[in-house]
Amino acid sequence: MGPRISLFVVAALLPGAHFLRAGNLALVALCLAAPLLFFFRKRCSLIVLQLLAYCAAGTWIAVAIQLVQLRQQSGQPWTIAAIILGSVALFTLLAGLLLNSRAIRERYPD
Repeated sequence: MGPRISLFVVAALLPGAHFLRAGNLALVALCLAAPLLFFFRKRCSLIVLQLLAYCAAGTWIAVAIQLVQLRQQSGQPWTIAAIILGSVALFTLLAGLLLNSRAIRERYPD
């Protein structure tokens, strides 16, 4: 169970860094506070964490699309950026999916 929670914490810190770079401190605070929901042993907190992970993965995909379009328009190479952001999106999606395991669901009752 520890590795699953650790993966989620890393997955929550990644968009926090992205939002910090953009100057959006409210979303940085949300990303930093999200893993604290693990301390609430309720199923609804687990569902909120999963939804946050899925939203973060969608954000990474949207950022990747924007970055690829921008780089294509300016004639810059874009494949490495797309691979990196796609990998981050998959990592974040995996972190959310791993929260649906039986071991974690047993620790977070209805």
